[in-house]
Amino acid sequence: MKTTMIRTGAAMGALLLAAPAFAQDITFWSWRQEDRAAYEQFIEAFEAANPGITVKFEAFEAANYNTILSTALAGGTGPDVMMVRAYGGLENVAAAGYLEPLSPENVPALAEFSAPSLAAESMRSDGTVYAVPFASQTQLVIYNTEIFEANGLEEPETWEDLVALSQTLKDAGVIPFANGTATAWQNETVTFGLGSSLIGEDFYDDLMAGEADFTDERFTSALAEVGELAAEYFPDGFIGLDYPSAQQLFSSGMAAMFVGGSYELATFKAQNPDIQLGVFAAPGETAEDAKLVGLYFDGGYAANAAGTNKEASLKFLNYLASAEFGQAFADTLQNISTVPGVTFEDPLLAEVNELNQSSIPYLMLAHFRYGEPSGSVLIQSEMQKLFAGETTPEAIGEALTTGLAAWYEPFQN
Repeated sequence: MKTTMIRTGAAMGALLLAAPAFAQDITFWSWRQEDRAAYEQFIEAFEAANPGITVKFEAFEAANYNTILSTALAGGTGPDVMMVRAYGGLENVAAAGYLEPLSPENVPALAEFSAPSLAAESMRSDGTVYAVPFASQTQLVIYNTEIFEANGLEEPETWEDLVALSQTLKDAGVIPFANGTATAWQNETVTFGLGSSLIGEDFYDDLMAGEADFTDERFTSALAEVGELAAEYFPDGFIGLDYPSAQQLFSSGMAAMFVGGSYELATFKAQNPDIQLGVFAAPGETAEDAKLVGLYFDGGYAANAAGTNKEASLKFLNYLASAEFGQAFADTLQNISTVPGVTFEDPLLAEVNELNQSSIPYLMLAHFRYGEPSGSVLIQSEMQKLFAGETTPEAIGEALTTGLAAWYEPFQN
């Protein structure tokens, strides 16, 4: 762990409320099993600055976490503090009354958080915030800089450039993209990690204003471009290639690029400490088109509304919202912390943060996971069909619009 972990002196003490007069043990639940060591050190620093409070960290398997958490909260046995999802995932828990409402009154640092990060952890109906946002994630293209240099390649300025460099790699015997789509959610990642610039800000704005739907040619033409690129430059048999295998294909140096999230960077370095990485936003049709990444907020820290240790829980949330924690989170976990004022010592992370300044939301997660059918489920299944040659971009646009109209009012007219 880096020595930039949380300082526990007077500066930290000033951010936190006075220690309770009696010992309080609180539980803290997470789906980040792989981050246990880091969180145990974060907690150690908090406990040192707050004598009398003990935090027990428990991590669960990510795929089952939502069910485990909801069941526990409904049964009155949930944790004092918990990691919660964002957007629709947050609303499912907050709407049931399980989470303590937050504001600058009980967590003063929230006054400085960005509006989009707070919106991801709020109820749409009234704007009430229920969690301290902890990270943003960015969907983009990660590439092996040594392979690019060996083949005389530079980051592409246009979609045509991206196609051309992919062909150069293929001709040189290098797999251009490592991605496979057997793991369902990877279909969504590929679609928006490659297609955000093609889709464009104008379509996004019109979609949000209710002036466009997914049958719009700006959207369907982007799907067509993504589908053609995948068919030509993804690995042979990519439809049957699962996510872990695709990661290994890239980290081993057999493939030059990987469409994924900023959360992949630490994984690839762990798999291959010698790999040299770069990142870029997949371009649009022309060099003048804005190069956009897909951006979303990953989750937040919330307190149990029915918890018996609420004073200590809120004290812990104040710590999790502090600049000291945000900096340690970024330095230790190599993630983009949402805490204002955090700096990124790692050049690659700093570059991701810079790319985030030109972005559109990761579309289905940010806006279309609030009802059934979920936009994510629809795009994942439909794009799998497209990659297999079993549907068309236009049919996907119709399927998305019709499916989401079951609960999304702008599509019901």
